[in-house]
Formats: sequence, C-alpha cells, structure tokens
Amino acid sequence: MHEHAVDLFLAGDVMLGRGIDQILAHPGDPALREAYLRDARDYVALAEAANGPIPQPVGPAWPWGEALAALDAAAPDARVINLETAVTRDGDFAPGKGVHYRMNPANLPCLTAARPDVCTLANNHVLDFGPLGLEETLDTLARAGLRTAGAGRDKEEALRPATVPLPTGGRVLVFSFGLPSSGVPAGWAATAERPGVALVAAPTPSAVADFADRVHGTARPGDIVVASLHWGANWGYAVSFGEVRFAHALIDAGAHIVHGHSSHHPRPLEVYRGRLVLYGCGDLVNDYEGIGGYERYRDDLRLLYLASVEPTTGRLTGLRMVPLRARRMRLERAPAEDTAWLRESLARCSRDFGTRIEHGDEGTLAVRRP
Repeated sequence: MHEHAVDLFLAGDVMLGRGIDQILAHPGDPALREAYLRDARDYVALAEAANGPIPQPVGPAWPWGEALAALDAAAPDARVINLETAVTRDGDFAPGKGVHYRMNPANLPCLTAARPDVCTLANNHVLDFGPLGLEETLDTLARAGLRTAGAGRDKEEALRPATVPLPTGGRVLVFSFGLPSSGVPAGWAATAERPGVALVAAPTPSAVADFADRVHGTARPGDIVVASLHWGANWGYAVSFGEVRFAHALIDAGAHIVHGHSSHHPRPLEVYRGRLVLYGCGDLVNDYEGIGGYERYRDDLRLLYLASVEPTTGRLTGLRMVPLRARRMRLERAPAEDTAWLRESLARCSRDFGTRIEHGDEGTLAVRRP
C-alpha cells in the first residue's frame, strides 16, 4: 500500500447465517420459512452437490479461507464489513419477509476470525428476528469487543458512528445507514422509543444535510470518514442517476469514502473529487453455492477491497482488490481466468465513470487515481 497512507479493508455483505451457521461447531435451529427451502442444511447440500463434500463441523476460520492470509499480508489499519446476519437464538421470524438470516451466538468465533474493526448493521437482515434478536445481536457483538454502527436500541445509538483509532493519531469514523431500495422495511427504523436501524427514507438533499451535520459534529482534522450504505437491488450493474447524485453529495458533505453494499456481485467503481465510491462491493461470505438463476453475474467470485487514502485529505492513493471464489463454503484465491473475467466485468461497468481497472501484482486487480 501507499507509504504513510491510511489503509482500509472494505467488504460487502458477510452472511454467516443459514448454511454457514450449520457447518460450524454450534449450528442453530435449521428451520426456515422460505418458499425455496425449509431447512438450512439444504443449502449445505446444494454447495456440496456443486463443489464437493464439506467437512463438518468446520473450524471457525473455514468460511474465510484464503482471505485471512491476504488480509494479514495487507495489514490494513481498519477492517470494515457489512454484517448481514442476526446473531441470536432469541426473537421470532420477522413477518412479511421471504428470507431470514441468523447465526448461533456460540458460533461468533467465525466472525472474530476475520478481526473486523467495524460491523455495519444498517441492512435488511439484522432485524430478521425482531427487536429481541437485534438486542441479543448488539449484546453479543459488544461482549466480543466488536464495534458496530447503523443499528441500536434507539435512534441516537443507531446513528452513532463507529470510531477506530489510527496510528497517525486520527480516526476512522464509519457512519452506517440503509435505504429502502435494499429492502429495509420502513418499520425497522430506529426511533427515540424503538430499537432499529439508521434508515434514510430517500436519497434526498435533506438526508445529505443530516449527514453533513453529523459529520461536522463528530469529525476532527485527520479523521477519515466512511459513509457505509446498504442500498440498491441484489442484481444488476446499472447505477441510477439518483444513486450517483447521492454518492457525490455525500462526498461533498464530508465523506472520504462511500462504501456501498447490498448487491450480490461487484458493481461499478468511481473516483469522485479524488475520493472512492464503491457503488456495490458484492457479497463476501454467504451460502449461495449451487443456487441457479443468476450465473451470468458470477456471484461465486468475491473481492477484498484494500483502499489507501491520504491521512489528511482522504484522497484515494490506490485501490487493490484481491479476487476470491467460493468453493465448499470457503473462500480461495481465484484462478487467472476468473480474475480476468472480474477485471473485464468491472472495467465494462465502470467505464462510464472514467475508472480504469488494471491487473495488479500477485493476481490482484487495481484502480489507479487519475
């Protein structure tokens, strides 16, 4: 990474429930209420049918596989993931939802194996088991010493950014919020009296003004501000004019990085005013192996985003991406042909933003600051 820069690891959705939970040492109740499957163990069977047997139980680091060595080699100053799973044995299935994710709290070592500095929670699955499930999730993560942002026991807690101290003396501030376009129900919004998520009802100038007020009330010189937002559809590369306008406005309002997620595959990248915009990071860990219907998006391919920014300005000095693929519910380094496919896909969908995707060192991909 760039000398003297602040180095950040940014990840899309980490979904440790359902099939992932079932292969770990302490599987929770496998019952599901889905139209597709009714037992979480069936997702394990689909993965095994696609890529071979999975030893059970697996160790807590298994789902991360070769990603952990790549992260340790990069040694980022902060690791930020979107945790899209309730960590609970409590609560009831949230009504009106087609998919629910939860991980047994006894399997938390699977999350801590990746040593995340921040888990963003403003997404459409953290309340899959209601307020009781959210409260157990918050308690479990707090006991493990994990910082969270984007959900809380009331609105004030949900809006509060996570703060990661940096060796430079500054901090990384992660503001997490979700938008209805990702499927976050309006009723999940935290209020003064109700636990929930930090929900932005629409990407409006008013929402940007609220964000600017929060940044200006919290950030100090030398801080790096990350706006982590769960938005948009699960599939597709198109970025709407409204999404572009909102991302740019967040940068103008004080964000140094826009960390977008919700899509199951990587979406375009942009460098706006020297700052990084990730419109969709794609999933990192999930149980989707063997599920058909979206093969053209190659959602078995995943990326670790390793961004370097100037500590005083937040300007991007480099972005490396480590290509991975999921096999047997474990991440492994992607072979050369898959890396080439990812480069071509990202280059094509990012072209309109003036972003150049290059092959980097040791099988990585890279974006260079214009």
